[in-house]
Amino acid sequence: MKKIILAMLLVAAVTAVAQTASAPAQTAPPQTATPSPAPPQKKEIKDPAEYNAYVGAVQQTDATAKISGLEAFLTQYPNSVMKEDALELLMGAYQQSGNQPKTLETAQKVLQVNPCNIRALALLAFTKQAMATGPNAQQNLTDAGQTGEKGLQCLQTAAKPEGTPAADWEKLKATATGIFNNAAGMSAYAAKDYAKAEQFLHAAVQADPTNLTEIYYLALADLTAGPAEKDVEGLFFIARASNLAQGDGKTKIGSFGKSKYNKYHGSEEGWTDLLALTATTPLPPANFTVTKYVPPTPAEQCTDLLKTKKPEEMSFAEWQLCLSEGTPADAEKVWTTLKGKPLQMAAHIISIDTTSKTATKLQLAGSSDDVDAKRADIDLTMAAVIPAKQMPKEDTDFQFEGTPVSYVAKPFVMTMSEGALLVKSAPKPPVHKKPAAH
Repeated sequence: MKKIILAMLLVAAVTAVAQTASAPAQTAPPQTATPSPAPPQKKEIKDPAEYNAYVGAVQQTDATAKISGLEAFLTQYPNSVMKEDALELLMGAYQQSGNQPKTLETAQKVLQVNPCNIRALALLAFTKQAMATGPNAQQNLTDAGQTGEKGLQCLQTAAKPEGTPAADWEKLKATATGIFNNAAGMSAYAAKDYAKAEQFLHAAVQADPTNLTEIYYLALADLTAGPAEKDVEGLFFIARASNLAQGDGKTKIGSFGKSKYNKYHGSEEGWTDLLALTATTPLPPANFTVTKYVPPTPAEQCTDLLKTKKPEEMSFAEWQLCLSEGTPADAEKVWTTLKGKPLQMAAHIISIDTTSKTATKLQLAGSSDDVDAKRADIDLTMAAVIPAKQMPKEDTDFQFEGTPVSYVAKPFVMTMSEGALLVKSAPKPPVHKKPAAH
């Protein structure tokens, strides 16, 4: 809705400013006084018939009559000094009449006369973006983005048109700048050029920190593009968007923002405070920051683990973590506990070697990661040959007892000996009581 209002203001500015600048003076009689420094050259229609045709068209208050008059003037005087002004007025009249195809066509004609005409560029960028639906959506959005970028370039050197009040010109530039940044930013986002989208949308939000759409997509661009400082800005703006949204959108944006915050910060702590801040603060304060969660290294994980568990209470995967990634002191502490002590555990059979006549050997996977990778991390030698009736099958789980004798840290393999099958006890036969004597 706000962009529609801006477009209406733009059309009003086109009409008002063009009319102000559209009353060209006819050539004055020569003066004999001492000449003064020449003022900037003004547009002048020297032919009275041309002058009357132009003024007659401009002064029409009905859009249809104005269109007819301006079209006739441009046909009769195709090289008029007022051609650009007349086309601007015609563009505004067509938009006022609701004729979008002719509005766009006339805007293109304006740009043929002056490729940096701010009003025509702003109208094209806005209209093409509004047309970003249906089968030509992507092309229209691309056109809008390119026009927006062109408009921003032209604004850097744009001069106030003759006869335009300074306040009106500044208002028009501000309106056009917002339209250009929005079109360029949304086009870049659709093309997944998130860094470029962030550049333009950031400028748009700086100019209007209440536009939900721009704030939301700026947040998405920040959170997608990175780096870390952009993630922080993105978290601010996603919280801001949650505050500005209504109904179901508010809930969905808030839930999404909370998950992003949790992932970045490592917890939800501080998210409620951020929502409170962005409810009243439209832009990130100079000192705004969110502490990034840095996950502990594997060595730090082992150290923390040993603070809460004894080595004999750990799982095989936790032994593997400490023995392969822990500090020398932590690895030694775990290995001292395990070495030479019979352990009862379960693992997944990778392969079975029955070639030895003295003992069966098994390659086992004890951690879930290695089970998934089908990689053996236990080399178990049984105390004897497993009888054929008790021989397990490959790719099944296996309960056993074994004694750790050595290990290789990377890639991790623990060698165990004195292996023994762990077989559940057979159920006891039922007890038959004698019948009671009568």
